[in-house]
Amino acid sequence: MNPDNFNMNEQELNAQRRRRAENFKLNIDESEYEDDNFIKSEDEPSNLNSYSGQDVKKQMARESKQVLKQKKKEEKKALKAKNKYNRRTFRFIWIISVLIVGAMAAVYMITGMNDLLAVNRTDSSTVKIEIPENPTVDDVTKVLVDNKVIGEPSYFKLFVNVTKSADDFTQGTYEIRRNMDYEAIINFLSSSNNRTDTVSVTITEGESVLEIANTLEKNGALGDRDEFLSLCNSEKFDSDFDFIKAETNADKRYYKLEGYLYPDTYEFYRNENAESVIYKFLNNYETKINEKQTVDGYSKKTTVLKMVEESDTKYSLDQVMTIASIIQAEAADKEDMYYISSILHNRLTADSSLGVSSLGLDSTKFYPYRSLEDVPENDRSTYKSRYDTYDRKGLPYGSICNPGMDAIIAALNPNSSDYYFFCHDSKGQAYYASTLEQQNANLEYIESYDN
Repeated sequence: MNPDNFNMNEQELNAQRRRRAENFKLNIDESEYEDDNFIKSEDEPSNLNSYSGQDVKKQMARESKQVLKQKKKEEKKALKAKNKYNRRTFRFIWIISVLIVGAMAAVYMITGMNDLLAVNRTDSSTVKIEIPENPTVDDVTKVLVDNKVIGEPSYFKLFVNVTKSADDFTQGTYEIRRNMDYEAIINFLSSSNNRTDTVSVTITEGESVLEIANTLEKNGALGDRDEFLSLCNSEKFDSDFDFIKAETNADKRYYKLEGYLYPDTYEFYRNENAESVIYKFLNNYETKINEKQTVDGYSKKTTVLKMVEESDTKYSLDQVMTIASIIQAEAADKEDMYYISSILHNRLTADSSLGVSSLGLDSTKFYPYRSLEDVPENDRSTYKSRYDTYDRKGLPYGSICNPGMDAIIAALNPNSSDYYFFCHDSKGQAYYASTLEQQNANLEYIESYDN
């Protein structure tokens, strides 16, 4: 720095700098740059383009968007071509599948219809088949296939379900032809009348409900013993049989149907339904009381119902059956029945002064059991029957067994006598008495005779 400058003030320095700047010239040879590409007229505006950073970004975004759009367009075109190919493949597979399924269905329908109509089953021989208890459609189908009665199990099941026949089949043994169509097979197996597994069972006169249940079970004629006993004390049959509906003291009876299971020889199916068994008994009883019977003292045949209507005693049919059941249980033979009938009628109308205020019958003492030994062991020591005529006056609440026609007619037509007592020896000989003294004498004689 010039030492003279130290003596200059700041203002003067600034002026000096301006003068130097004004006098400064750049010595450049203008001839070297007279090319039109570099030198432009002062009157011509500059066309030099200048871009900022933001403009560049926008331009790049636009270019990327165009590239992405083109890429998506190409992808869409490729996907469209792929979908078109897939649709063609699917249609082809679908058509092939339809043809295969159609062919299979056609074969199934043809073979099924042929089996349904038994077109190809020309074997007319019969075969014995066993339908189990409570059979299902599968059970029945298996039995039929195993015995070559049908050939298309799935079609048979379809037919059964469509016709709603699944619940129509009944258990039992059947002899069926192998050339029957489906409808004929179902109808055949739906009727118990076609069963061949029957058993003949004889119910003897005087058997009680409990004893009848045991007889049926022993002979294989009863499917469910407990159900049988339950139905015998139910209201199941009231609407079908007036004589059951007319019963009195039903709530005090051990078995409501006691007395009405008519003793006879029956044909039952093996393990037959308890309800069906009872209907056979009750239908038979109804038939018997409406049949004309030959009875001593009547000029012509008459029915039990007619005799009840014309009886002087005015007992109801239910009371007559109770008397008949006692006669059946107490009498030694048919002749004895009429004497015991007279004794029962006499005691039922006797004056208490005769010492016969109750019937006093051994046959009622342990009912519904036959004797004390028949009472279940747990109850034996304290058992007391509400039918016991040693304690109860008049008739018991209902029948004590199921009497036959001889006992029923004897109940309606007692002998004319003045007897009030009877007893039998070990051989069945009957002894009758008009007084208690005569009865005691008869008992002493029987005791000495039997010993």
